[in-house]
Amino acid sequence: MAYEKALPQPTPETQEFWDGLKRHELRIQRCQDCDQFYFFPRPFCPAEGCRSLNVEWETVSGKGKLHTYVISERGFGPWADDAPYVIAVVELDEGPRMLTNLVGVEPDPKQLPADLPLEIFYDDVTDEVTLPKFQPVS
Repeated sequence: MAYEKALPQPTPETQEFWDGLKRHELRIQRCQDCDQFYFFPRPFCPAEGCRSLNVEWETVSGKGKLHTYVISERGFGPWADDAPYVIAVVELDEGPRMLTNLVGVEPDPKQLPADLPLEIFYDDVTDEVTLPKFQPVS
């Protein structure tokens, strides 16, 4: 069955992120001057007072905790049959936060406590695209 939902369109700045996911590696950037990890991908460090261009991609743990979330009770278009689902902000162990979806957990606030330990789930939606989703640590 073909994947019917919108797919990401990598840019030169995000290509390594998407290529890493395809290899089942979570890759984010780290400033070599101030030593800060950051996400979303960009060619310079976003830290105030730094803004260095001396940044490199690194594979990170793929572990984090639930920072905040919303339960979408109604999907639209190709997401209509997915509702309810959890849209979450995950704080990675390395510091940055990512907007993602949670899988493997009921979309019920009782199942989604603050700081819930999470790990990445690599969702191979097509032969070319893998999406980063998160699930409770088993």
